[in-house]
Amino acid sequence: MIIYESTKQQFMDDVTEDTIAVKIHNQYVQKIGRAAMGEINAWNNSMNYLYKVLNTSDIPDDVGIAIEYRIPATPRRVDFMITGLNEQDQYSVVIIELKQWTEVETVEDADGLVQTYFNRTKTRTSHPSYQAWSYARLINDYNEAVQNEAVQLYPCAYLHNYIQTDNDPLLHPVYDPYIEEAPIFSKGDALKLRGFITTYIKKTDRTKSLYLIEHGKIKPSKSLQDSLLSMLQGNQEFIMIDDQKVVYEEALRLAKQAHSGKKQVLIVEGGPGTGKSVLGINLLVELTARELVCQYVTKNSAPRSVYMKKLQQNVKKSVIDNLFKGSGVYYEALPDEFDCLIVDEAHRLNEKSGLFKNKGINQTMEIIRASRFSVFFIDEYQKIAMHDVGSKEQIRHYAELMDAEITELTLASQFRCNGSDGYLAWLDDVLEIRETANADGFDFEYDIRLYDKRC
Repeated sequence: MIIYESTKQQFMDDVTEDTIAVKIHNQYVQKIGRAAMGEINAWNNSMNYLYKVLNTSDIPDDVGIAIEYRIPATPRRVDFMITGLNEQDQYSVVIIELKQWTEVETVEDADGLVQTYFNRTKTRTSHPSYQAWSYARLINDYNEAVQNEAVQLYPCAYLHNYIQTDNDPLLHPVYDPYIEEAPIFSKGDALKLRGFITTYIKKTDRTKSLYLIEHGKIKPSKSLQDSLLSMLQGNQEFIMIDDQKVVYEEALRLAKQAHSGKKQVLIVEGGPGTGKSVLGINLLVELTARELVCQYVTKNSAPRSVYMKKLQQNVKKSVIDNLFKGSGVYYEALPDEFDCLIVDEAHRLNEKSGLFKNKGINQTMEIIRASRFSVFFIDEYQKIAMHDVGSKEQIRHYAELMDAEITELTLASQFRCNGSDGYLAWLDDVLEIRETANADGFDFEYDIRLYDKRC
């Protein structure tokens, strides 16, 4: 989805007439929703800087301009794109990540992160070069038209308020791999950025590149599929057995059915150690290999980090980063934007999203709405916070509202505690979760003591 689209000449006219921020804002409200005042001010400020950059006959007046392009299957938006033809008459797109930053600190203990201030709070965030490069990678990984038409993507970052210094933290050697892929331009670099653009945009493509990006079929690239398959091979942790395999095959059948027919919802109930996560990862890899747009969803970032680390091996985190998402990113998603969303720990879903729990309506509803096929792995006894509202009843309610077919399955085989279902049943009884036939315990002595954590 492109919020603002025009030729360079129309863009220049809109900036000259001081209407550019108003036009972007009007389209934003129409297509996405309310925009914060800070975002409107940023548009006004940044577009005036870009006017200076583009104010040259070396960049044809009828090249394409796109502002706030939302990358499909993500909540991310590309700030600015210029499209045309390069020297070899290939479709060519320059991607510009815009920042209002004035100061930055290097982060050396994490890949591709810096530290800067947001609302007077020091925060870790992506390095601008990493961000621009990763957006280009996402477009290439998921847009079939970009792949088939060999559209060339050239990312960069423009920090027009940022003054570079000697030994600049933004240019620390740890960021070299990303800066090489997406160079940085800062305050006073308007002519350098102009030179970068004119290297790759030589003549107009009559906005054909914009059309390809906006209307290209969304599916994972072959290289992404191959990377995932190779990552899964040899990972013993993700081998499926017993009823995992039964649920897996049923999920694949429902995914195929949803892709060509009615919306499907699969609820998979299973206690701790029944292999829900193993099954979810296998589904993610296989459905992606089948050219379906699929994501693995958890509220908690910790399991996502663990699974990504196990999968990536020698491949950079960014290759699979878009496959793992938090549960609060789908309130802006379009209906059926995804082929499949796999939700682990669905009992931990919240109603509202965002830092202040003020965005969206209900995470369960938003996930079902956003996907043709939704898989919910759930154990209602594992809720741990007051905001955890996910339940089978709620999933059924929203599935029925959206006319989805509901399938419910159970994972019973226990792969922890020496496979002892009896032990877990006894534990449930002791903790008064449910009455079981194992209340008398086992033939060994045990002692349970309760301690006051304040002591």
